[in-house]
Amino acid sequence: MNPSSSLIEKNHSNSKTPQKKCVLDPTKMKDWEVAEAAEATMKPVQQLAEELGLKSDELIPMGRQLAKIDYVKAMERVKGHKTGKYIDVTAITPTPLGEGKTTTVIGLIEGLGKLGKNVTGAIRQPSGGPTFNIKGSAAGGGLAQCIPLTPFSIGFTGDIDSITNAHNLAMVALTARMQHENNYDDARLAKSGLKRLDIDPERVQLKWVMDFCAQSLRNIIIGLGGKMDGFEMKSGFAISVSSELMAILAIARDLKDLRERIGKIVVAYSKQGKDVTTADLEVDGAMTAWMLNTLNPSLVQTVEGQPVFVHAGPFANIAIGQSSIVADLLATKLSDYHVTESGFGADIGFEKFWNLKCRASGLKPNAVVIVATIRALKMHGGGPAVKPGIPLSSEYTQENLELLEKGCENLVAHIEIVKRSGVRPVVCVNSFYTDTPAEVELVKRIAREHGALAALSEHWLKGGAGAVELAEAVMTACEEENKFDFLYDDTMSLSEQIDRLAREVYGADGVSYSDEAAKKLRQIESKKDEYAGFNICMVKTHLSLSHDPELKGRPKGWTLPINDFMVYKGAGFIVPVAGGIKLMPGTASDPAFRHIDVNVETGKVTGLF
Repeated sequence: MNPSSSLIEKNHSNSKTPQKKCVLDPTKMKDWEVAEAAEATMKPVQQLAEELGLKSDELIPMGRQLAKIDYVKAMERVKGHKTGKYIDVTAITPTPLGEGKTTTVIGLIEGLGKLGKNVTGAIRQPSGGPTFNIKGSAAGGGLAQCIPLTPFSIGFTGDIDSITNAHNLAMVALTARMQHENNYDDARLAKSGLKRLDIDPERVQLKWVMDFCAQSLRNIIIGLGGKMDGFEMKSGFAISVSSELMAILAIARDLKDLRERIGKIVVAYSKQGKDVTTADLEVDGAMTAWMLNTLNPSLVQTVEGQPVFVHAGPFANIAIGQSSIVADLLATKLSDYHVTESGFGADIGFEKFWNLKCRASGLKPNAVVIVATIRALKMHGGGPAVKPGIPLSSEYTQENLELLEKGCENLVAHIEIVKRSGVRPVVCVNSFYTDTPAEVELVKRIAREHGALAALSEHWLKGGAGAVELAEAVMTACEEENKFDFLYDDTMSLSEQIDRLAREVYGADGVSYSDEAAKKLRQIESKKDEYAGFNICMVKTHLSLSHDPELKGRPKGWTLPINDFMVYKGAGFIVPVAGGIKLMPGTASDPAFRHIDVNVETGKVTGLF
């Protein structure tokens, strides 16, 4: 995005100590330059926490700019406080460039702040995969981003590293056990206090993980060499944020819950078809030790000084796609308005917020924002392909009401998804400088005709001042009574849940199953007691309402193909796999890491995005 306007002057209006004014102009500065300038006057993290209402002993400093929050201690103190308004931000089906959903989250937080509201936010921790690939960091952008940017984008407070290590420790335990069982008889195993698990090398469920996009590691052979070099078998890598541990972090309520869930993770199956769990491998305790500090949410701030919790980082196309319920439960007790984010479009991000996260947390949204851009809607109307690194076609930079109106079919589908949950959505038209007044008005009119509130927001360009219209619409929505309810209940069979999701959310005519998927479906449905309370976490492309990323707009006359099932017993998810999704993304030809460097004079990181 590169809107044009005048210079913006800002200061931290909520700060208790005067802050030096700085001029931030996103039309003349890259996002990392805006962040660097804003960091010069950012609040000390101790002050940020104090203004939020946290006690000094509830803050765990992580250097000068960052901190974690002692969740157990803080939640125990505030659990009796009134629960604030709860707002989720989702989007239409995005282009590969993204439509500024996190930017809108931060902008809305700033806009509510401009209106004098006590507001917090919660977003996901960025993965190194997209940060160093094509999408950049997940801090927002322009005058609607959180700071400090560099530590936020690179390593942060160590949660993803801990998840990577804990996950790979399970793989170390598994592969070592397979080697020893292959080399030793039962008597020799018994001397080491081990019982033969008889692991089936063809039914290992986990891969190794790393937090980069490394397509060449999707499929590998391990254990090459002699018998002292491990058990030779096929293996591979997935991206760290796809680990079940990340899903568990997103929904765990406390340490006891975290510990119990980690012990239920199925790593492989025996040759007799029995689960081989982390508890069977006696590695669950050590994994929890690696994960111990991850349970505490991290704290950053917007460029205008409002507090933002950062906790968990699963993608929505291959995982649950939400920040943690821990962050939301705490933040709703500390603020009058709390804004959280769901990954990608309403078909997967909001759907999982609706049917998984809210079911786990017990919280219900007072408002749901759908982010839309004129650019994406024109693409859904039949515009040329939008691809990273390729200049936009003239259809996206010149007024084209016909193309836009056709593309609004996608917007209407997302409005209907949110309305199906019982909540009236707020459509946010995320402003680009090429948008014309007639185009903006067309989108707002169509949104209103289909039962949504609508607002234009210029938060990227103007920060909170540009998001006041959006903030006012959200406040209006929060005062309306809604009839929020889940799409399905736990008494429905798995196949019934999937069919309802396919038809009523994605718009499919039905569901088909591969032979392997049908076999696994029968096995799961035959064990009702074992899977009682489990819910669906669909693996599906984010680039279409359907399973096929090439089908834009609002596809009609299609069937959702389920190719496989995964079971996350720790998280409590049944994971149907639709289409050809990879758990390890690939690095593009022009990745972001080509533009990232360090100024050797100042030590500042440049070029993050």
